[in-house]
This record gives sequence, structure tokens and C-alpha cells, in this order.
Amino acid sequence: MIQNQMKKRIAIIGAKGLPAQDGISRVVEEYISYITDEYNFTIFCTAAYTHRHSGYYDGYEEVVLSAIKNKRLNTLWYYIKAVWIILFCRNFDMIHFHHCDSAFLFPLVRLKYHKRILVTTHGAFTKLNDKWKKYRFYFYLQYRVFLKMAPNLTAVSNNESIKTRLIINRESEYIPNGINPEVMISGEEIPTGYVFFAAGRIMELKGLDTMLYALIKMNYKGKVLVAGDITYAPQDFRNKIQELSKRLDIKFLGMIKEKARLFNYIRCARLFIFPSVAETMSMQLLEVASLKVPIIASDIKENTDVFSSDEILFFKTSNADDLAEKIKFALSNEGIMSVKAELAYKTLLQRYTWEEISKHYARVYDKILNL
Repeated sequence: MIQNQMKKRIAIIGAKGLPAQDGISRVVEEYISYITDEYNFTIFCTAAYTHRHSGYYDGYEEVVLSAIKNKRLNTLWYYIKAVWIILFCRNFDMIHFHHCDSAFLFPLVRLKYHKRILVTTHGAFTKLNDKWKKYRFYFYLQYRVFLKMAPNLTAVSNNESIKTRLIINRESEYIPNGINPEVMISGEEIPTGYVFFAAGRIMELKGLDTMLYALIKMNYKGKVLVAGDITYAPQDFRNKIQELSKRLDIKFLGMIKEKARLFNYIRCARLFIFPSVAETMSMQLLEVASLKVPIIASDIKENTDVFSSDEILFFKTSNADDLAEKIKFALSNEGIMSVKAELAYKTLLQRYTWEEISKHYARVYDKILNL
């Protein structure tokens, strides 16, 4: 496939693997699908996150960079190698960074691309997971110093847009995440009626322990399913989850990479619990709502900015007692929860479809390309 030379060339760094396995990659995968006729996209990925080889897929170019075994160093290696290519090996009309963990490289990128750089933040000012806390000075420099050097900023949550202005005195345009109303669901037959929790990577901030404590407090006897990769979490957290799980009828599914299969598990759930302590604008939460599944979620601002209490049942963040009460209410009032789920779905269709969000990104791209 030969790219259309008349279209502007945009390089995207930060979507680490397509087909998507993580939230940021899913954002990129969704919105560019609506605008590949307008721009030539090159997506830089890492072999640690995709089985594909470099090539052209679904209207865009995917450049797959070699990976190293150390997972944490591989992320740094990925950013450095991608930036090396855009600086010395390839030419683009614009560079779009999704995430700002590579912010220390922004001054170098500006030497070549000047103001034709866009940075979309995905949780720049949220709490660090325990495994990253020893690197807090590195992240402080990234988010409080180097991020200021990005000429154009957007954020995927309204709260993060506000924080960007308050913390580093920079304007950041809010472009939300979204959903595709026409979701693909696998035909796999699975039992129904379980309580479901899902995350790509199960870290402490995802709140799984709070959910398990709540279920134990209410002496829950039903089936519980948990999807996600917990191997990245610290060992003491994994040990805690293992001990709590002994007191419940629980099954760990691991990370479900196939989106259609994950959506099938979500659709068949009696109740989805989203107990995160910190998020930006969760793709997981939006996708569950798009399947009209009743949701109980933590009352962090990133959740309440998107949905109201008419649409989702909220509990006090990290409060297992309150969560236990809300689970009891939801299981005893399934009619009320179904009405909430329908209202949440209507909100998504009105405000958060990828087709409309892609137009927002296109407007920002055109503005930067015309600088």
C-alpha cells in the first residue's frame, strides 16, 4: 500500500500496540478509523504489545519497534527509538504524542517540528501506582517541567484539563474518550448472572481489593469473575488478593485480549463493579455502559463528570462498607439498575461517540497543521 502523498502525514507515539490491548491504544485505534481518508497516519508501536509486523493495516501504517525483556525499560526504549526515527529517519507534517511519559524528549522534537506537536495527556496528574513511586522525581520532571514545553495540549478528561491549567498554567483542550455503538460480541457461550470486574492491568489503584472486601462483608455467595493481568502489581498486593479470594466463589480470567470476547463477558454480567481510586476517562467504564450493563462505580470526579447518579450507582471511593451496601441495593433492585443502564447508554449516544470525537481531533489537527 502506498500512502496518499496529498494527505498530511501524522506520526502517533504512545499507542503501544494495535490491535489495542491497553486504554490509550484503544483510543487511537477507534478515532483514527474515522479519519484515515483525511490523513496519513503512522502509528509507532512496540513488539511487546502487538503480534503484528510493520506494515499497512486498516488505512494506516504501523511501525513495530523491537522490544527488550525488561518491561519498565522497554517503555523508555520505545519512546527513545520512536523519537529517533521521527527526528533522523522519517519526516512528518505533525507529531502527536498520546501520554507524556516521554516529555523529556519534547525539547528535542521541537527543534525539528516546532509548533507542529500535539500532546494528549492520559492521567498526567493522577496518583502513581506503588511500583512507580520510587521514580516519583522522574515523573515530577515529566509532568511539571517538560510537559510545559509541549506547544499544544489536549486531555481526555475535563478534570485533567482543569488540573493542567492550575498546576502548570497551560491551557489543555478537553477531548473525551468515546464508544462505538456497533460493538462486536463473540458467540462464546458462558454462564450468566455473575458480578464482574475487569481492567487491562490490575494495579492497586483499580480498587479490586475494595470490591473483594465489600463482597466478603456482605457474605456474598454468588459467582465473581475478574478479568485482567495482575502480574504487574507488587507482590504484597497480589498476596492480599489471593487471600481475600479464598473466601469467595471467584474465577480469574487473566487479560482478555480479544475485545469481542471481553464484551461478551461484560454483556452476560449481572452487575459490573468499577472501584478505581484514580482514572482519567476510563474506556472500560464507557464500554460497559455501551452494553447497557448495570454499573456500580467509585465517586471519583472523572466518573461523576461523565455520568450522573441517575445513570450509575456511585459509592464512596475506597469505602468497602459503602460499596457492600450499594451492591446489596443493586442486587435487590434490578429494575432500577436496568433503568440507570438505559439512561447511561443514551448519554453515550448523545455525547460520546467516536464518530463525533474523531471530528474534534480532526479540527485540532487542522489547526496545528496550519500553524
